[in-house]
Amino acid sequence: MKTSSPRYIIYFPLIIALSLIAGIYLGSRLIRVSLVNQRPISILQPARYHKVNDVIQYILQDYVDPVQKDLLEKEAITGMLKNLDPHSQFISAEEFADVNDPLLGAFEGIGIQFRMERDTCTVIQTIVGGPSERAGLLAGDRIVMVDDSLVAGVNMRDRDMVRMLKGEKGSKVKVSVYRRGVAGLIDLTIIRDVIPTYSIDIAYMVNDSVGYIKLSKFAVTTHQELLTALKKLKEKGMQKLLFDLRGNSGGYLQTAIRVADEFLEQGQLIVYTEGHNRPRQEAYSTGKGTFKNNPLVILIDEGSASASEIIAGAIQDNDRGLVVGRRSFGKGLVQEQLNLNDGSAIRLTVARYFTPTGRSIQKPYDNGAEDYYHDFYNRIISGELDDPESVEFDDSLKFITPGGRVVYGGGGIMPDIYVTIERDQTLNYYTTVANQGLIYQFAFDFTDAQRTNLGRFSHIDEFIDGFNISDAVFSDFISFAEDQGVKSDGAAISRSKDRIKHLLKAFIARNIFDDEGFYPIYLQTDKAFLEAQEVLNSWIVGEPVPLIPATLAIQQ
Repeated sequence: MKTSSPRYIIYFPLIIALSLIAGIYLGSRLIRVSLVNQRPISILQPARYHKVNDVIQYILQDYVDPVQKDLLEKEAITGMLKNLDPHSQFISAEEFADVNDPLLGAFEGIGIQFRMERDTCTVIQTIVGGPSERAGLLAGDRIVMVDDSLVAGVNMRDRDMVRMLKGEKGSKVKVSVYRRGVAGLIDLTIIRDVIPTYSIDIAYMVNDSVGYIKLSKFAVTTHQELLTALKKLKEKGMQKLLFDLRGNSGGYLQTAIRVADEFLEQGQLIVYTEGHNRPRQEAYSTGKGTFKNNPLVILIDEGSASASEIIAGAIQDNDRGLVVGRRSFGKGLVQEQLNLNDGSAIRLTVARYFTPTGRSIQKPYDNGAEDYYHDFYNRIISGELDDPESVEFDDSLKFITPGGRVVYGGGGIMPDIYVTIERDQTLNYYTTVANQGLIYQFAFDFTDAQRTNLGRFSHIDEFIDGFNISDAVFSDFISFAEDQGVKSDGAAISRSKDRIKHLLKAFIARNIFDDEGFYPIYLQTDKAFLEAQEVLNSWIVGEPVPLIPATLAIQQ
């Protein structure tokens, strides 16, 4: 056994001293001490150090008042995500179903459409063949009680009413309803079932050759719904399609890719995504689409976002069709959802998506979420809704399509044909009563009072041909509006008369036939729809897309 060298023995006390000094220093960094009672709170191990968890535990352990751990965790997560981008979000367990169900294509409930009218749940429609219809619930019924709880006249919110009526398939709920003309309440027991939800609001033939499809979201069932709608319309003679994505805020990315695939030739780029931790992924068309050669026009507006912009960008960048309307919202961020153990979830932005020419249509969000979501008002102030030439595009964001058209990134999809927002100063009375919801309210009351008489119309075509707003009914509306504080002005009323009658008829049709009744009437005076229809009417089947020059065609 070898003995230590005397030289090392000389330095041994120095080594011990340095070790003690280092230990004291590290200890001061790794141990936090309460200034009140001088006891250690926690020893922080660097390999297992979780700052947020430690802070939450500190608060729970020492805060002056009781606090809820779940609330602390929610606020901490929300705060972290708030500093990332406007679309990364925390979804609580209570909100999870409300957020996710609309995109799943079905939910479990009783199958009604309702609105809270004068603080009472009023049934607008029952789903055909659904639980409520089977139990005998009728349109116009007022739900007064749900099980043993009073729900009328108690300031019940829509969301709370939905939660009371939804439930697992096979479970029962008792409702007590007031029905016009029937004494007392009617008790009904409804057995909940799976209720399908639909992405397509309506699909119908505008004329002998032009079909119209209104899509509200990109859900799990959307692609199959589109295939069914296209098939039915082609059987009715559709050769040209007007695809309305106005107000469609998006949904699933893969659904958008499948929808775009129906309109493109094989091998065309639909979209690609890329992020710091996500390598570039590209999606190409398969060539198996069922409507890839016929004339196509896409309708968009400031409410069209995300998946809607993927469709519009793919159609525009591939010179496949024309885009009509106003500049879209400008959401080009891709979220993934992480489900947490307690039923909550996080939607985290993981990538940006890019249109085929390479443009990102994500608008800036450097000034915070409030400014981001108030962009529409900024567009009003800037004059964009009246004149798209007021939009200033950065030349560094200019891209060229294969057909030679100039398109821009950096803030939504700019349509090929821009249709300005309607601002008719001669229709001030109409604007006032419409914006206050008075036309909708009167139509609801009229439908409710005349439900038996209106029942003579079994199909929307019969209603369109056989029902009109009489002058007597219009006079009743003027009196109703005056009771609601809108002053009567003979000249202004005269100028607005036709528009008010038209919208009253559309709303009454919706109360009877749902969207299949509303849109064929309402669209008759819709500027963007009429412009898109004119484009399609002049587009000869078999001819290439009538490419619009780089300068926008502006429809005033």
